[in-house]
Amino acid sequence: MTHHASHAGEQTELLHQILTAMDRNNELLEELVANASAAQRQRVTELNQWRQANPRLAESCRQAAEALAQVQSEFLQSLTDEVCENADAMADGDFVFNEFVDRFGPRLAHLNGVLQMLSQLSTANDAGRD
Repeated sequence: MTHHASHAGEQTELLHQILTAMDRNNELLEELVANASAAQRQRVTELNQWRQANPRLAESCRQAAEALAQVQSEFLQSLTDEVCENADAMADGDFVFNEFVDRFGPRLAHLNGVLQMLSQLSTANDAGRD
């Protein structure tokens, strides 16, 4: 009986330690989310201040983002056409796939980065971002 009682006590202590660790994890997660939210609010405030200080440039960013979105659509169409035409060859060997990645990968990454920057600086959809 004494062995059973000490075993139950060990289980109770272990459960208590697990619950304590879970509580601490929850506190850390809440802190992380609060910090991320504060950083996001700060970023939105800074972007809005920049837009207000540079209205003509913000409008130019909007126009450029719209034009570049069309370029991106056309680029994605050629990318998807390439994939559909060469899917078997890409699956069969690394050469065709690597050539495809070399051809489209860097341009797609740079295009997406520039488009994201222009969109963030743009005057478009300010209300939806806040």
